[in-house]
Amino acid sequence: MPESEYMNERQLGFFRDRLRQLEQEILSNAGATTEHLRETQFVPDPADRATIEEEHALELRTRDRERKLLKKVQQSIARIDAGEYGWCEETGEPIGLRRLLARPTATLSLEAQERREMRQKMFGD
Repeated sequence: MPESEYMNERQLGFFRDRLRQLEQEILSNAGATTEHLRETQFVPDPADRATIEEEHALELRTRDRERKLLKKVQQSIARIDAGEYGWCEETGEPIGLRRLLARPTATLSLEAQERREMRQKMFGD
């Protein structure tokens, strides 16, 4: 496709809808987790209690990852509103539809992301 058609209104609308749907799913999961953790269960068996506590810890770790993803989703929606979505933050080049379909919160082109990961591997964070 010509660069002039990249991130046209139709594409931006598609990604905005996709990001809003993802945002709602994350918020819904967070609400379900809150309700689930409020349910107190008294289990006399220490092994069962340990299993329940481990399940809660796993659920909380998952929600923490989703909390971080939620922030990225909201930043991506803001980038759409600002007219910056779909363009690499480092190079200004198109990120590409295939990459955005796979990772709608991407802010770097594949090449820029690979360079960043290589630098992190060589020099650490």
